[in-house]
Amino acid sequence: MAEAEPAKHPKIKPTREENVQKLREMLEVVEALRAPDGCPWDREQTHLTLRPYLLEETYELLEAIESGSTEDISEELGDVLLQVFMHHAIAQEAGEFSIADVAEHVTAKMVHRHPHVFGDVEVAGADQVLANWEGLKNKEQRKQGRISALEGAPRTLPALAWALSLQKRAARVGFDWKDIDGVLDKVAEEAQELSAESDKQRQEEELGDLLFALVNLSRHLRVNPEDALRTSSRRFQKRFEEMEQAARDSGKDVREMTPEELDALWEKAKLEG
Repeated sequence: MAEAEPAKHPKIKPTREENVQKLREMLEVVEALRAPDGCPWDREQTHLTLRPYLLEETYELLEAIESGSTEDISEELGDVLLQVFMHHAIAQEAGEFSIADVAEHVTAKMVHRHPHVFGDVEVAGADQVLANWEGLKNKEQRKQGRISALEGAPRTLPALAWALSLQKRAARVGFDWKDIDGVLDKVAEEAQELSAESDKQRQEEELGDLLFALVNLSRHLRVNPEDALRTSSRRFQKRFEEMEQAARDSGKDVREMTPEELDALWEKAKLEG
């Protein structure tokens, strides 16, 4: 008789003290890596050299979130947190700031921007929370001496995300389409201008204008353009790979098939999902 598998119990939620202890242990590991007798590679890193790793780890976290695997999300969050702690260690050694300064700054900001939680402000729902958030954020930026409403939109963002960030900031000061019909008209106008252009440089400019208008459309639809494009890209990849497999099953290679044969396989892949 086969031995019964042990019953699976839900993971016990750690206490706040246990969470703090684990973070302390992680911080000690990072500081040991940066110590004089630590890891030569880690000791060579600077804020600038760590940039590509932070970006890479962030995208891996996004992929884990899309996969829905809580185990992968937990692991990738750890890698992102490691980057934060590495920047802390570098800054603390140089006397710039510490993780305590980072935590104090974000804590103060969250308390200030949530007066409905930490103060006596009452809100009717999420929309009012966002409105209050933007108002408080604008006041903070003015105190910091920011002149343009567009300041704070990082140019290092992916192009679609940067365009969305710029448009949101412009909309906060009233520079926006009144309704989605105007946006749709603009998309159609930009598409027509692109189709009528033959000069290569002008085509690039018109294509950029069309993409910018499409980002505006996504914003009015309350759809994140990065998410929408990634979903379409994943769907294309899935269907194309199914098309390739169907070709192999029939003893053919997609590189040797006619456009008509490829179209037939593509339509079949679309019907199958």
